Amino acid sequence: MSLQWALPALTLPYLCHGRFLLRCAVLAQAVAVVLAFAPGIHTDLWQRLGLISLFVHWVALLSTLLLCLLRHRLNRLSPARILLSCTGIFLSLTVIVSCLAFTAFAGKSAQFSQSLPTFVLGNAMVALIVAIIAMQFFIMHSERSLQLQAQSNAEFNALQARIQPHFLFNSLNTAAELIHVDPKAAEQALLDLSALFRAALHAGEVVLLADELTLAKQYLSLEQWRLGERMQVQWLQPENIADIKVPALTIQPLLENAVRHGIESCTQNAILKIDVVQTNQSVSIIVTNPFTVQNRVRKSNGIALNNIRQRLQLHYGAAAQLTQSAVEGVFRVKLVLPVSGQVS
Repeated sequence: MSLQWALPALTLPYLCHGRFLLRCAVLAQAVAVVLAFAPGIHTDLWQRLGLISLFVHWVALLSTLLLCLLRHRLNRLSPARILLSCTGIFLSLTVIVSCLAFTAFAGKSAQFSQSLPTFVLGNAMVALIVAIIAMQFFIMHSERSLQLQAQSNAEFNALQARIQPHFLFNSLNTAAELIHVDPKAAEQALLDLSALFRAALHAGEVVLLADELTLAKQYLSLEQWRLGERMQVQWLQPENIADIKVPALTIQPLLENAVRHGIESCTQNAILKIDVVQTNQSVSIIVTNPFTVQNRVRKSNGIALNNIRQRLQLHYGAAAQLTQSAVEGVFRVKLVLPVSGQVS
């Protein structure tokens, strides 16, 4: 697995504001205290603390200012290059400040009794360790921010999709028509609609795969009443589904894309196929539907798939996959979920 795939989308935030500078100063002082009071040091601790604090604060301040100036350029790079560039800037400034400090204080303090290469190399090693720790926290913060953003977007988009007037009105009209023909079917249609609303309100949570598949069937049941013979559903699923959890509203949007961008665009009766294939390592959900050439590329379809792909990556890492293909009038989406190994 490449570094580019393992890293989330990273964006260097604006660092030159009072709150961050205060946190940076506190962390820099904490590092200085740890270095000053390290075991085995027999020189004047307070003098050592003062010199190290001065040194660390200069490096931290200059690094922050330089990252602020280069922020827009750095954010154009890939995540791996952002991390490497920030580390390079931090190490370069550490070396420069080390050379200046050694020149200014050489012979005046016991801290600078060693040679210049040894002094610079030691500081660079400490800076590299601090940079690695900072990168890890930066990645964790970015992953958490992306997860919160994806969940918020999922909740909003799912709720918005479920409450769109055309979907609500079509479902209610279907239920109203069924009341005179089949009251039990009308009641079931309203129950299915209610289930979709409840799921939309909990789109940021995780649910059992079996429950997600049940919700998908309820959605297709509503659309089946509306489209009638225009849509034929072929569902192949094993009796016992693995007891795994998935982000809510992961499968239903795939079916919604198939109906809206595939089935509805066909002038003749169309077949929507859903195959659930289960192995000891994974569960695959394959959705196949016809489409017309003029509706082959739809922006909203791509946005929905990208949103699902992002949520899966945050929940499973690289263990889950969502692929798509369009060949000879057939659109195929394959969702692969690991039986174990979710990361959140």
